Amino acid sequence: MGQKVWMWRRGRRWPWVLAAVAALCCLGTVLVFAPGFLSPDSLDQLRQARGERPLTDWHPPVLSLVWRALIAVTGSIASLLVVQSLVLWGALWVLAWCVWEVTGRRGGSLAVLGVGLAPFVLTFAGVVWKDVHAAFALLAACAVAVTGLRLRDRPVRPAVRWALLWLGVLFLAYAMLVRKNAFVAAVPVFALLVLALWPAPGRRTWTLCTAALVAGLVVPAAAISLFAKPLRTEQGAQIMLDDLVHVLSVDELRAADVRPDLRDRLVASARECARTGVLSDAYWACYERPADGLRGDSGALTSLWLREMSGHVPEYLQYRLRLFATLLFETDYTYKAGISRNDLGVEVAHPRLEDMLGTYVDGMTADLRWLFRGWFWLAVALALAIRPGRGAFALPVRVLGVSSAAYVLGYLPIMPATDFRYVYWPALAGALGLVLRWAGRGVPPPRPERPGAAAGRALTAHQPADTGGR
Repeated sequence: MGQKVWMWRRGRRWPWVLAAVAALCCLGTVLVFAPGFLSPDSLDQLRQARGERPLTDWHPPVLSLVWRALIAVTGSIASLLVVQSLVLWGALWVLAWCVWEVTGRRGGSLAVLGVGLAPFVLTFAGVVWKDVHAAFALLAACAVAVTGLRLRDRPVRPAVRWALLWLGVLFLAYAMLVRKNAFVAAVPVFALLVLALWPAPGRRTWTLCTAALVAGLVVPAAAISLFAKPLRTEQGAQIMLDDLVHVLSVDELRAADVRPDLRDRLVASARECARTGVLSDAYWACYERPADGLRGDSGALTSLWLREMSGHVPEYLQYRLRLFATLLFETDYTYKAGISRNDLGVEVAHPRLEDMLGTYVDGMTADLRWLFRGWFWLAVALALAIRPGRGAFALPVRVLGVSSAAYVLGYLPIMPATDFRYVYWPALAGALGLVLRWAGRGVPPPRPERPGAAAGRALTAHQPADTGGR
């Protein structure tokens, strides 16, 4: 009896052991990346957060506004890194706890935390990028959904279910606000959230939950537009520019029905891209950018794209498929080293720790290159979606696969470059899906609480044991 009590107490302590491990990993992430690794994009958002530049929609305004609020409260630009790390390791801890509660397997719960230390996850864990924020927000929403799944076999008040739903919706809305194309990845996670909280949701439940998601997305977007008034930059024309200079020939561009100055820049851009072998991102690599960026050119580019692409469908498909194949098989930019040069005086706080991280990621990239290739994580996503297993986490595993595959395939028509950060969510979700599939093997999923089951258990618990003395 004493040994059973000791084992029970030891089991009760395990979530706190997991919490301590997650806290140490979170602290380590903050120290290694402090004050946050920053690319030119990140530095531009920092200037907007500080009010040194006007707020624009080239990068997600919500990220700059959140950063601005954190700086106002803490006085430190590293505050966003801290929040970013807390979301990552907090979500992994919740998932690890759920694995322990459902399966009772310490190895499985530790493996969930190990996902955050994988080189393909840790490489960008402290980089201030919209891709990273979207991935961590989706991960947090998954953690909320799996928590709801764990509560299936317990009596839960409706208020708790709705509170969990709104928490999950908050993360999903942020993911879509910070990365527009995250919509295709968020929809499966939203379905998981509803199905986890309501095992058999009716039409009314689906309607209310969908309304909550729409409100969580539309209200902050409208508030940002009305009150923050970010400057419109017409960034979407960047994709059309890529298509035009890579699909049309120089002679076709020279004959294009657009303003002479734009026509000359398009011709020059196509020639420069061909000379340098640049396959994408023409706006930054080959285009002579006017002072107003794409704002003055976007209307003409859009009209030209609509006219020309309909007559160049084979060439358009060939270009997009070639670019997508490059993302899958020649995935680039697998590590963001430190902080780009800047005039803000921002530098890496601990250069030796940054060097250690670079050695770890670059070494793993050289030895296990397939871990940093888009094709591998697309294959993992499809495998998880088709064969999620029959264990306790079959539903989350399938959703992670569907979400990852949708995210990768969604880049086919809109991909601006071939960076690994465009596969960051699939890599994180794919690794988590593999761990959940392994950890939940042989354990049936939690079943919904039947009406009256809780009362029945309570009644049985208070009945005297049958001693067979009759």
